[in-house]
Amino acid sequence: MKKKISIILLIAFAITTISARKKPDTFSHENYGLKYTGTTITVQFEKGKEHNHPLFAIWLADEKGNYIQPLYVSESIGKGIFKRASRKTGHWMSGEIQRPAALPYWTHQRGILNEYGTYNPTPHQPEVDAYTGATPDGSFILETKTIEPLKGKYKIMMELNQSWDWNEYWYNNLYPDDKEFKTSSQPAVVYSVDVDADHPQKDYVMKAVGHSHYSGEDGRLYDDLTTLTTALKIAKKITVRIK
Repeated sequence: MKKKISIILLIAFAITTISARKKPDTFSHENYGLKYTGTTITVQFEKGKEHNHPLFAIWLADEKGNYIQPLYVSESIGKGIFKRASRKTGHWMSGEIQRPAALPYWTHQRGILNEYGTYNPTPHQPEVDAYTGATPDGSFILETKTIEPLKGKYKIMMELNQSWDWNEYWYNNLYPDDKEFKTSSQPAVVYSVDVDADHPQKDYVMKAVGHSHYSGEDGRLYDDLTTLTTALKIAKKITVRIK
């Protein structure tokens, strides 16, 4: 009997020790658009188990989904300069480069043509500094302000993409001649939530509503998510608050 009790206590001790060693997820705090005097929007992003340095764009749209303004854009997309990227080799190298497959839904919604006739920001036509910054390494709480105070109903949108995130549907040689596809693999996932600035809820939870074109050839939203696997686990939960 004493032997059984000792074994049980030993197992309990081991479980407690492992649990104590497991660090709780921490959130970095990011601030953008603070020079503006509009409405404060907070986005809390809790990373999922497949999170591995994805790229983001978060923006404000009207009730029908028409683009209004950015709320945050990963710097490498917003500035058009990747500190570690190469379209030719697929390896991480630095340089000025266009990545149309990265966040194509956002770039087309933004709708600003660059000097190359495409929609990605470039070093000569970057996104505004107030809303661009380094991509957080993990979970984060982003506080941003709109340019003008919000009145009525809107959509908060997010697009995220994780390069070389292959699966059984989106595999390496699916489109062997498409260089842009090789930098993206599973297409970027688009999230959305409807908000009411006049009567805000305490929390709004964003939901995946579709994905972008696999190589950024168009700005359509593809609502079939059945071929996405790990891409849907980059984010565990995305919560929006309005003040």
